[in-house]
Amino acid sequence: MAGLFDRLMPAKRWTPSRYRALLRARGPRSVQFRTRGAILIGAILVGIVATLFAEVSDWAAGVFSHYARTWHWLPLATTPLTFMALVWITRRYAPLARGSGIPQVIAAQANPNEATKTLISVRTVAAKAVLTVGAVLGGASVGREGPTVQLAAAIMGATHRIVRVPLRGGVVIAGGAAGVAAAFNTPLAGLLFAIEELASAYEQRVTLLVLAAIVIAGMVAQSVQGDYVYFGAIGAHMPLVSALLVVPIAGIAGGMAGGVFSRAILTMAVGGNRVTRWSRTNPVKFAGICGSVVAVLGVGTGLTWGTGYSAARAMIVGIDAPLWFGPAKLIATAATAIAGLPGGIFAPSLAVGAGVGNLLREVFPGEPASAIVILGMVAYFAGVVRAPLTAVIILSETTASRGLMLPMFATAFIADAASQWVCRDKLYHGLSKTFAITDARPAK
Repeated sequence: MAGLFDRLMPAKRWTPSRYRALLRARGPRSVQFRTRGAILIGAILVGIVATLFAEVSDWAAGVFSHYARTWHWLPLATTPLTFMALVWITRRYAPLARGSGIPQVIAAQANPNEATKTLISVRTVAAKAVLTVGAVLGGASVGREGPTVQLAAAIMGATHRIVRVPLRGGVVIAGGAAGVAAAFNTPLAGLLFAIEELASAYEQRVTLLVLAAIVIAGMVAQSVQGDYVYFGAIGAHMPLVSALLVVPIAGIAGGMAGGVFSRAILTMAVGGNRVTRWSRTNPVKFAGICGSVVAVLGVGTGLTWGTGYSAARAMIVGIDAPLWFGPAKLIATAATAIAGLPGGIFAPSLAVGAGVGNLLREVFPGEPASAIVILGMVAYFAGVVRAPLTAVIILSETTASRGLMLPMFATAFIADAASQWVCRDKLYHGLSKTFAITDARPAK
């Protein structure tokens, strides 16, 4: 019987030719092996670079904060001049480094290998990092998270070029999402951001290797920075009866405010009215005007400079803040974004959202302050980026408020719908249309 089985099912023999074929297919020189190595090494580098970039950005924010306290009125002159200088340098030497960085990563998916020479080239992202730090030193209302996404995608592109394997669009997504995970110490938010915002389709195929890249980048950043919660372990919660009253109002108010912001940014980026035409013809002068707006708000309030992290955290823990903070921070962030200098809007948007929540506290004075503020943040952030799942997971991971998950989900989906009443187009996808691979080569 055994002899009959052996004749019907002959065993595979490991001949030298078979072994060589296996090495060609899966060995260290194979495309499959090199691709996996490029992704995993890239993920480790993303975690390290994101951490270093965060440290430098925080240092720059501290330097400006000390400067603004010591020389209270001087930013009225230096901030507009800094805006003008950064926009001139960006347009002259690194035009693809302008803005957030997330639209560039979305645009790069169309032709990722060509994008490694333009949108996500080493030259572009190096300029992005330096100019973003310069914007922070100038008092601009910018964050580092959007630039980190572009940096991370460029790192993935560089590792693929070094080992000489093709770069796929899915890997660009993985790089960008790994940047989010490392920037906020939120691996789950990075994963959802990849699916919901960068890929913009739930059916997007996300392989285990892509998931590994996101998790590895987050773990590397956490091992360097320590196990921390971005806004602190707040642990906010809200009774169901209260949530039924608060959630619809928070979702509509925050979502519409986020839609107003997105519409303003898109109008200035792609609109054809007289103001937008003048801003494109005179970008440096326009940047000076925007810088003046940011400077006047910063000097007048003392709270709207930079990311707004300190003010947002204070409101989350229940410290009273001026009711005008949210609108003032929104204007400062919009003025910075339309000026054309490099920098993200993630962290400033969370600060504006905290301001929205602070206003809602006046409407619901008897409800838990922390929970109200967090729902305002979820609503506004979802209204701006139109990624409700990402908004919920980011806030749940950055505040450790998992007991507020159901109200946050409801608020985010209402905010997403309310934002569409004001602005139909998604902000990052609308901005990505301004970056064309074919004509997007940096100036020599």
